[in-house]
Amino acid sequence: MTLKFHAAALAALAAIAMPAQAQTEIQWWHAMTGALGDRVTEMASGFNASQKDFKVVPVYKGSYPETMTAAIAAFRAGNAPHIVQVFEVGTATMMSARGAIKPVYQMMKESGQAFDPKAYVSAVAGYYTDRKGNMLSLPFNSSTTVFYINKDAFKKAGLDPERAPKTWKEFAVTAGKLKASGQACVYTTGWPSWVHVENFSAWHNLPIGTLENGIGGVGTEFTINSPLQVAHIQMLGDFAKNGWFTYAGRRNEAEAKFFSGECAMLTSSSAAQANIRKNAKFDFSVNFLPYNDGIKGAPQNSIIGGASLWVLSGKKPADYKGVAQFFNYLSRPELQAAWHQGTGYVPITNAAAELTAKSGYYEKNPGTDIAVKQLNNKPPTANSKGLRFGNFVQGREVIEEEIEAVLAGKKDAKTAMDDAVRRGNEILRKFAAANKDS
Repeated sequence: MTLKFHAAALAALAAIAMPAQAQTEIQWWHAMTGALGDRVTEMASGFNASQKDFKVVPVYKGSYPETMTAAIAAFRAGNAPHIVQVFEVGTATMMSARGAIKPVYQMMKESGQAFDPKAYVSAVAGYYTDRKGNMLSLPFNSSTTVFYINKDAFKKAGLDPERAPKTWKEFAVTAGKLKASGQACVYTTGWPSWVHVENFSAWHNLPIGTLENGIGGVGTEFTINSPLQVAHIQMLGDFAKNGWFTYAGRRNEAEAKFFSGECAMLTSSSAAQANIRKNAKFDFSVNFLPYNDGIKGAPQNSIIGGASLWVLSGKKPADYKGVAQFFNYLSRPELQAAWHQGTGYVPITNAAAELTAKSGYYEKNPGTDIAVKQLNNKPPTANSKGLRFGNFVQGREVIEEEIEAVLAGKKDAKTAMDDAVRRGNEILRKFAAANKDS
């Protein structure tokens, strides 16, 4: 008895002394702030509670450019995160970083996780796949540009609040009436290059660049100085002169001008809806982007913005097994449907879109389906399936600088867009020289 008791006591002491099997920690760097950052934390917590082997740790690293830059620097220093959220304009840069990324399709296969790329919405997934259809990163927060109107301001101006202008000609008439009614800020826009160059071009089936907007290779060149694109930018310049357009900045600063009631019309991300619903003290509607009815075939389809999740290389197979499980968790229909409904981002999977439609959410919340409808308005063409330009973070800054010059009356649109192409092509050539084999 004594020996048995002694053995049992030793075993118990050993069990107490031995540490519990440690969870494998998965670092996830992201750029989500405010309510969106809270949702990212909730997603990680939900996954962590669903199993015991892995712990996803979300870490906010600043704006999109700051997050991508931090991840690249960390990789070079040998202490990269497992997952990094990269905005869509960084896609070509990430694709060219051979050896730095672990393609999602490859990781899922090696980890033995079920993975069907066809389960993802094609307009979204196509942006993050290679020419063979292999998914390189996981779509996460995808949005598109939409058109918001303040229905109360429309009523005050004697306009029909249930009828947003569909064409830019109608838009100009509406803007004049809003201005005449005493509306100080008639119209503003978030993300000017994304809305008025990238999405304007796709919406009208116009190329942004050669080689299928860069998807066909790094030897692409910009084509955003065509007469139709120049005319559109000149129109914005004329709107600014007339007092119909108020410039707010290069990012989403314009959204606050709209939900505060200062501006009556806004073009910006569909993901602005959650903030607008929370803050606006007026009735508003979400609508298709206006289009130029003088361009044959318009409107076509809009293209996405937002970001995807990239997996960095150099980690242990066990770590990738955890990342793969987390990605499958993120793709669950009920989680994606909740993300879509709570934020205004589009659902990344067909199942999430179907679940939302069947729930009656769109009927109860008019306008929340506009982004999905606009992305799928027509089958994408070579001009409207997206873009993939190298170092487009800098390229977009150049475009926005030139647009600002037009709005300030310092340049005419033709000169500005010619300069944007010239300066942008210099950036593309540098990228091509550094990625000759891409």
